[in-house]
Amino acid sequence: MSQARARDLRQVRDETAARLAAAGVPDPEVDAELLIGHVLGLSRGGVQARLVMGGRLSDADAAALEPLVARRVRREPLQHLTGRAPFRSLELAVGPGVFVPRPETEQVTQLAIDALRATAEPEPIAIDLGSGSGAIALAMATEVPHARVWAVENSPEAFPWTRRNVDEIGAPNLELVFGDLATALPELDGRAAVVISNPPYVPAAELPRDPEVHLHDPEVALYGGPDGLDVVRVLSKRALELLHPGGVLVIEHAETQSAPIAEILAADGWRAVAHHRDLTLRDRATTAVR
Repeated sequence: MSQARARDLRQVRDETAARLAAAGVPDPEVDAELLIGHVLGLSRGGVQARLVMGGRLSDADAAALEPLVARRVRREPLQHLTGRAPFRSLELAVGPGVFVPRPETEQVTQLAIDALRATAEPEPIAIDLGSGSGAIALAMATEVPHARVWAVENSPEAFPWTRRNVDEIGAPNLELVFGDLATALPELDGRAAVVISNPPYVPAAELPRDPEVHLHDPEVALYGGPDGLDVVRVLSKRALELLHPGGVLVIEHAETQSAPIAEILAADGWRAVAHHRDLTLRDRATTAVR
């Protein structure tokens, strides 16, 4: 590399982070290092090692970085720029048309994984309704390999991403189904140990705060009717049909929705309704027993 046509990597990182910060991007230094890593084919740790060693960025790599930074400044999701999203031990392909999996959903998924591991069944059945990228279903399938997992998705835009991730990760115990969560998998009625969903739960009149969400996540994955709970009402009734007695339902939701969800579940006859907080101590999931 010609030193005359290379820039100090730390300077590039700092300038990139400053531009992202000015645009209101959360964690601008993290995103700057991840974008640089994407261009260089390095992990964030690899970028940080280069920074410590006084690394430089070639003119060609700087030219490749610039349009990515410009798009991030416009608040296009980082995951759309890199094409990848981490989720627990997985790395998923994501892009326009599919909901980008969130860190808080990793904790919600743990509730389903714990329930699967606790069952005495040799091959417990787990169903992810509204699978999106496939994050939840693939985590269950890879972390509980003796379980049999079904992923259900009905968005024509999201389903190719689900298919891609299922094919790339290759969990032999997972089956992907294109179907409506309200009616899918009738052959499994009364057989499932766990049903989990991260449904659309934003009330129709509310605008999510982050531009990355309200400008780029698919509306069908965000909005759940006037109070945000239309799909939860469907989930409650469908999961009652899918689960066997003692089976567990796990629903992700907003922090303000615990009480109305508990009312819906209680009215439908669920037992042991419980709420679970995320790492920020906000209610993030509700579980119930068939």
